[in-house]
Amino acid sequence: MPIEQRGVDTIPEEERTSGPRDLVSILLGSNLCLGVIVFGWLPPSFGLDWWSSVSAVVAGTVVGVVFTAPLALVSLRTGTNLSTSSGAQFGVRGRLVGSVVGLLLALGYTALTVWIGGDVMVGVLGRLAGLPQGGTSYAIVYGLLAAATVAGAVYGYRVLLAMSRVLAFGMTALLALGVIAYAPHFTTAALPEAGGHLLGGFWPTWLLAAVAAGLSGPIAFITLLGDYTRYISPARHSSRRVLHATWLGLMLGLLVPQLFGTFTAYAARAAADYAGPLVAVAPTWYLLPLLLAASAGSVGNAGLMLYSMGLDLDAILPRASRARATYVVAVVATACVFAGHWFSTAQNAMTSFVLLLTAIGTPWAVITLIGFARCGGVYDAEALQVFNRRARGGVYWYRAGWNVPATVSWAAGATVGVLAVSLPSYEGPLLVLTGGVDCSFLLSGLVGGVAYALSAPGAARKDPGAGEATSTPCPTRSGGGWA
Repeated sequence: MPIEQRGVDTIPEEERTSGPRDLVSILLGSNLCLGVIVFGWLPPSFGLDWWSSVSAVVAGTVVGVVFTAPLALVSLRTGTNLSTSSGAQFGVRGRLVGSVVGLLLALGYTALTVWIGGDVMVGVLGRLAGLPQGGTSYAIVYGLLAAATVAGAVYGYRVLLAMSRVLAFGMTALLALGVIAYAPHFTTAALPEAGGHLLGGFWPTWLLAAVAAGLSGPIAFITLLGDYTRYISPARHSSRRVLHATWLGLMLGLLVPQLFGTFTAYAARAAADYAGPLVAVAPTWYLLPLLLAASAGSVGNAGLMLYSMGLDLDAILPRASRARATYVVAVVATACVFAGHWFSTAQNAMTSFVLLLTAIGTPWAVITLIGFARCGGVYDAEALQVFNRRARGGVYWYRAGWNVPATVSWAAGATVGVLAVSLPSYEGPLLVLTGGVDCSFLLSGLVGGVAYALSAPGAARKDPGAGEATSTPCPTRSGGGWA
């Protein structure tokens, strides 16, 4: 299969051959991995019991999916990825905000997947073959996982889709075996080793779990969904079918692995660490399936994340090819894996990462969705590519390529979110207004969305460099929408 040559340019109609079933396959197959499973471990590590943990994961995921899924329709209409598509709201240069947010999200999740998958692999190989549990073993395993991930990401969408189809069935079977393997040790009681509720009370801790373990999953896809739906033709598949496929794929792809992680966390008594107890409690007959899940599942998920990172860097640096950009971000992601393993605990690193990125990314997603509703889903695909072609002008040029109201609205929302977040090593000053409860994603989305909704939608401008007058920055022709 040839290496994909497309970067963030518009996908031609004849190449948009995927469908809603492919979307479900890629969202399900790529997420059945330890990098997603480990998020189900967070609620037990926060001191919650089984039913409280399950309710937090389910509630957060459902809310996040309902909010995030409509973003899939943006790239269905534009034929390019979401960060480039957001140029309709932020300007063809201002859409760099989305590229940076997407790059950070994918970078963190790629590193996390390789980190957790590698730790489980080293532990399993230690039990099976006596592999030393030292730094050299971890370095070799991390390197092998990273190399396999790069191969899939460089070859591109078609290879990753084929891999996801296989993983959707294979990983489901491995997780089903895992339920049988860990069931004898399962308990519904809170883990004493967690030391009680992390934030001192039930509801603050439950809300933290709902955001960190539930909501963070769908939010991770705010810039990724377009990487897949840009290959679906709106002429052959309705927006309604694509939206339903996104809902189904995200729900199954996130709830199945996360609830498996919650289940195994209680079975393994994994309070302070997940990978070590998971391997230690596994029966001997499940070690090989666990090794396969840790390796193949990690490569599938990290490959998609790395693919998205390559697209985002390609959008930031148009002169770089997608393949070259993918190699660069792979090096950075691998460095983050080593930093996470040797300089941080999994719980602190994961909690800080997802809460910060959720606070920063939510207002961008809200503004992009408001823009989609304003223009009825109708975009000028050619005008979105102005920056990539190193040109000027077009309907989304605004002020020198930036839509100032949208950018300022995002900055205001992100700032409020950071000031209202509660991390293991930092508490924002606005927490006193929310009773110490982390409502950063709600406040950031609300501030960013309201600020943008109240700002002027934009007026036609004359671009002095391009010599042409732009029409309305967001077309209002009928024929778009969500139906």
